[in-house]
Amino acid sequence: MSSDADGKLVSALVRGVSILGCFTNKRQELSGKELMELTGLPKPTLFRLTETLCELGLLRYSERLSKFVPGIGLLNLASPVLARMRMRQFARPQMMELANYMGGQIQIGVGAGQKLVLAELANGMENKVFTPEIGVGMSLSRTATGRAYLLCLPADEREAYLQSLAERDAERAALLRERLVDAERDLAEHGFCRSHGDLHREIQSIAVPLSQPIDGEYWVFAASIPSYIPKSRELETDIGPRLITLVRSVEGVLGASSLS
Repeated sequence: MSSDADGKLVSALVRGVSILGCFTNKRQELSGKELMELTGLPKPTLFRLTETLCELGLLRYSERLSKFVPGIGLLNLASPVLARMRMRQFARPQMMELANYMGGQIQIGVGAGQKLVLAELANGMENKVFTPEIGVGMSLSRTATGRAYLLCLPADEREAYLQSLAERDAERAALLRERLVDAERDLAEHGFCRSHGDLHREIQSIAVPLSQPIDGEYWVFAASIPSYIPKSRELETDIGPRLITLVRSVEGVLGASSLS
């Protein structure tokens, strides 16, 4: 990181966090060699950092797998983050009610900068939509939730993301710009963004953002339902208005003083 060179970040901490950042829902177990390849750290440095992380309980070496795995200490660190998100507690009962009504899934995504993560979800009793884990990253470019989130960001932050995406994938960035025009129109006319099958063709989704950020974080509620079940035909005409009502209700419970 450039800031590290300027002395603004502690290099050992940055490197330690970079090791933890190698683990994802799809990469749950990594060998020392794999960590070296992913981080670019030399073996002696990696050994010292992984040993420290294991001592702190943030990392664990599995003798059975001969690989490193995330430590349960990370759960302790995540707990206060989840606890301070009062939105989850207020919204959960209404989310469950709507999820059961539609036979699908209601999610809450929360983001800051270019990171958007799943903070809460409710599965209806007949839900057949894939259930991700809390804390998993959410796509900014290929989901209704991500596009609703991008439209919440200040214009300069949104443009910075679009520029960085264009450097990696120009075609995808161009498509996203078109999708954002559609999403902005949807929000103005209907109060929610619609999915376009960019990520999962078999799932239809709509997303409703909170009217204002909370402590600098932007929140988006989304409803998802398999496209092959009858209720999916009512996603925009019935479930959409219900999701909007849910979001405005939660905003009312939180109170204007919580929104800034």
